[in-house]
Amino acid sequence: MKIILTGGAGFIGSNVADRFIREGHEVAVIDNLSTGVESNVNRKARFLKVDIRSAVIDKIFERIKPDILCHHAAQIDVRKSTDDPIFDADVNILGSLNLLNACVKHKVKKVVFASTGGAIYGEQDYFPADEKHPARPLSPYGVTKLTIEKYLHFYRETHGLEYISLRYANVYGPRQNPFGEAGVVAIFAERLLSGKRAVIHGDGKRTRDFVFVDDVVKANLLALGYPKSDVFNIGTGIETDINSIFRMLKKATGSKQNEIHAPPKPGEQDRSVLDCARAEGFLKWKPKCKLSEGMARTVEFFQKTKRQVATNAQV
Repeated sequence: MKIILTGGAGFIGSNVADRFIREGHEVAVIDNLSTGVESNVNRKARFLKVDIRSAVIDKIFERIKPDILCHHAAQIDVRKSTDDPIFDADVNILGSLNLLNACVKHKVKKVVFASTGGAIYGEQDYFPADEKHPARPLSPYGVTKLTIEKYLHFYRETHGLEYISLRYANVYGPRQNPFGEAGVVAIFAERLLSGKRAVIHGDGKRTRDFVFVDDVVKANLLALGYPKSDVFNIGTGIETDINSIFRMLKKATGSKQNEIHAPPKPGEQDRSVLDCARAEGFLKWKPKCKLSEGMARTVEFFQKTKRQVATNAQV
């Protein structure tokens, strides 16, 4: 199949692109490199440095004639969305509508959308949260993701555009950006390996559902062949608090740093964990990577990256 993958220079998108290409699909990556890195883009993919809000999107769809849009491009920082909700909506909502209009005009068969679990549900009434849990987002980021899901339903009902919305838990793994505000595993791993301060915001008792990127990639692959429109949680069903993440990474990196706490950041819920029974039952997906294994593979990636940087500096 011909697939346009937005955000394909980013953490999750680039891993998804690699798998699509290994499976024999033709992939065109759209990314404005605001947070993505061009070196992440698979060499067999066609790379287009374009913002999803651009008018050029229509011409790209006309030229490529994709079967599938896999939409990962987004403003993903919860804290940034709280500080600047207008920018968040501009990128996430208007950018997505630009893509969906192009899908309808150029007869795309399906959209696979990278949505969010915890940020959509907000403070949960029950644990883990299934797809029927009330949607009460606590951040503009969560609001925009939920809004796009509603638009996807509209485009299906009005234009027949099929979609799969994958509500991710907290994804972690190789290529995650360790220098932003999102992605606590990557941030802690890089800082502990570099001997920098790894700060825990709040008391560290907030919990998240951490799912390894390879499992998320598999969900995207299965979504390509799923025959109907649907919404699926993609997580592990296991809660882990931030203090435990710090301690696991401290051990994995050999760091001697003690826990350092700072005031909590606004816009983040206390507990978040997803029930993924629907994905297992209908999509035939379930997570395979245990947290300890995923942490080890993530640390190994950052260790390798640091060695490469040191080697290049010596040349």
